[in-house]
Formats: sequence, structure tokens, C-alpha cells
Amino acid sequence: MQKLHPKAVWLFFFRFLGIGFALLIVLGWIGATALVEFMMKGFGQIALVLGLFFVVWILFSSIGAKLSYNVYKYELAENAFKKEHGVIQKRYVSIPYERIQNVDIHRGILARILGLSDLMIQTAGYTGGGRGVGREPEGRLPGISREVAEQLREELITKAKGVKQGL
Repeated sequence: MQKLHPKAVWLFFFRFLGIGFALLIVLGWIGATALVEFMMKGFGQIALVLGLFFVVWILFSSIGAKLSYNVYKYELAENAFKKEHGVIQKRYVSIPYERIQNVDIHRGILARILGLSDLMIQTAGYTGGGRGVGREPEGRLPGISREVAEQLREELITKAKGVKQGL
């Protein structure tokens, strides 16, 4: 199985930072009264707590990004596209070539800065993995190089057409 581009670890890192930011907002809302109490005691304690939080936030984001990158693998097998990913909950996806309807390449701003692409393999009848219709294709490959994305798109389209035409 092949791995994503090494720069993909940055995509995972920023995703974890975003999750941490959302957690910070929720915890901030819940802990607003505790923050007011800290403020009464002095600014030094607030700075220490916030500094410690940011260090832990960056550390967990780094570890989570590296682990996510290391377990994300894919391959073009004989009869299907296969990928596996997930640190805590492993997912194994196998998409038979005859189910492939469309293959898109997406390049968000961060991916473009890093010179990366996301390959989106859309299949017939997929509903987004229970997270809502059209949310994310089951065959999404984040963080592959532009050249590899274009090569994989061509190979997948060729294999899908070949299977549908009986070749």
C-alpha cells in the first residue's frame, strides 16, 4: 500500500488545530466563571494556564497529525481501489471499479500552498457514511501530490471504463 505525500502531515496538523480551537471555544464557554475567578487572583495565573493549554494543544495536534499520516494508506488493487485510515477507529474502504462514477481533484488554499491535492472518488449510491448526503466521498485521498492525483485520476477512470465495457 502507498502512503500520502509527506507534506500531508501539515494538513492533518491544521485539522487537529481546528478541532482544538473548537474545543477551546466550548470549554471557554463552560469555564467562563472559572476564568473570572482566575482573573480575581491575578493575570500571572491566567497566562500560565493559557500558555500550558497552548503547549498541550500544539503537542496533541502534532502527535495526532503524525499518527493520522502514518496510518493513511491506499492502493489500486486488481478489482478495486482500497484505502485504510484511522488512529482510534480504523476504517477499511474498498471501492470496486464498476461503482466509480466520477473522480475529482480538489485543491484548497492550504493544499495549494503545500503543493498538494485531494482526490475525490465518487461512487453510485454512496450517502456520505452516515454523516449526511454529499458530505465527503468515501474515496477521498487528502494530501497527495498534484502529479500523483492526476495520474491516479486517469488510472481510475481507465479502470472504471474498462470494467463497465467488459475489458
